Amino acid sequence: MNVVADTNVVISGLLWHGAERAVLDAARSGSIKLFTSPALLAEIEDVLKREKFVERLAAANATAHELVLGYASLATVIALEPIDPVVHDDPDDDEVLSCARAADCDVIVSGDRHLLKLVQYETIRIMTAVQFLKEL
Repeated sequence: MNVVADTNVVISGLLWHGAERAVLDAARSGSIKLFTSPALLAEIEDVLKREKFVERLAAANATAHELVLGYASLATVIALEPIDPVVHDDPDDDEVLSCARAADCDVIVSGDRHLLKLVQYETIRIMTAVQFLKEL
């Protein structure tokens, strides 16, 4: 199963235990195949550099860049294909949709309300980590 994990899922999975970590573990075990893009990796790193993650990164004994490199080695990095705007309230979310379309993904796993509100983009289902794990 081809999957794009949104930035919030990746960060939660890298820094905490829970459903988001289980999504990343499913990729580690080969149960799913994760996809990302250079733009999404840059967003992950930018978010991880925020002040609110300083203590968590220190506890993990890792830098934002190291975590991004680790995630990039877990996922397949692909080029984005331009799409018509979909999420007008948060245009960055369109990059997640673009990545999922370019990778011919089955699912986008996200905690983002704008994406979850869509429920589906073309043939790609959009769900939370908990919903996804119930179907895995």
